[in-house]
Amino acid sequence: MSAPPSTSNQSGTGTQSPTRAKISARTLRTDRWWIAPLLTDLGLAVFLIYATVRSFVRTAYWVDDYHYLTPFYSPCLSESCVPGSSHFGTPFPELPMWIPLGFVVLPFLLGFRLTCYYYRRAYYRSVWFSPPACAVSEPHARYTGETRLPLIVQNVHRYFFYAAVIVSLINTYDAVMAFHGKGGGFGFGLGNIVLVVNVVLLWAYTVSCHSCRHVAGGRLKHFSAHPVRYWMWTQISKLNTRHMQLAWITLGTLILTDFYVMLVASDTISDLRFIG
Repeated sequence: MSAPPSTSNQSGTGTQSPTRAKISARTLRTDRWWIAPLLTDLGLAVFLIYATVRSFVRTAYWVDDYHYLTPFYSPCLSESCVPGSSHFGTPFPELPMWIPLGFVVLPFLLGFRLTCYYYRRAYYRSVWFSPPACAVSEPHARYTGETRLPLIVQNVHRYFFYAAVIVSLINTYDAVMAFHGKGGGFGFGLGNIVLVVNVVLLWAYTVSCHSCRHVAGGRLKHFSAHPVRYWMWTQISKLNTRHMQLAWITLGTLILTDFYVMLVASDTISDLRFIG
């Protein structure tokens, strides 16, 4: 029986590995496998373009009558912020136009989303083509995983999770402060519903995070000795199964919330008021 051919001079991993079958076709699939990554690209592009534009325009982000503040500008901590929109004061001076007013938290939120386990899967497939779909060969000859720069940064996701919890608390505070009437006192309108729904879904997305599940019970060796943490881990695990849906839903609710606040702040529409 002859010895197997030498592979010492051959390179490549994954589909390029010398031990894999030599199939020249990128895929033998006949369905429209490219639709899923295309839709993912379009969805992410829409959000990134919208969020980038809105973060830099510095207009129509605060409704003084009802204390509506868009999440893209929260917290607003600069003297460049319009009066009333700075719930936590203005410790920073006026900022040049190339710095968004929400600069304090935007990098952490971006980091949380980029390192999220679902979003990794989404953009690894649709942007990096690693791989673009099941049974479709990726174009890269080598694969090093998340062991080198820049992908090694993915390992700090748990720390971005802690920052996301703080941001969710700030957004919750903003939503509570928005129950404000035009003349002062308590008020309740359609904008409050939009803000509260957005905050609830943001909490659901944040809590359903894999890092949150690990914090709740990932290091426990005996669940029976920690019934409270086991219950928390169980509930978070149930929510974790919806993490992908929540990841997309919250992108939509963020756009919807900001867009609604923008319309009211610019006097394009009037807020539907139920009280005050």
